[in-house]
Amino acid sequence: MNLIDVSKERQVAVILLKVRRLDASVAPGFKQAVLSVIESGESRLVLDLTEVAFIDSSGLGAMVSVLKALGGHGMIALCNASVGVLSLFRLTRMDKVFSILSSRDEAVTKVSS
Repeated sequence: MNLIDVSKERQVAVILLKVRRLDASVAPGFKQAVLSVIESGESRLVLDLTEVAFIDSSGLGAMVSVLKALGGHGMIALCNASVGVLSLFRLTRMDKVFSILSSRDEAVTKVSS
């Protein structure tokens, strides 16, 4: 199963998640797929959550692991989060850790500057 699609926009790797639920069943595969993108030399990432309707603690943990893998030498922004996903980020205060923008273009601009 292909969990992500990766494209480039203005020197930024845009990662479209191809799952409805980022939960314990797919979080490890998602984490490994994004870590492979980082290992290929990408350090400016946008995670496009357009297709994601639900994230559990495993999915959130995978996102934090990806952020840590950059080791402060890159940037990540999230975009197109649903109301439910956005409320999870607010509830866990992860909205203070991740830049969450409403559109892909805004996120790419944030990460590329």
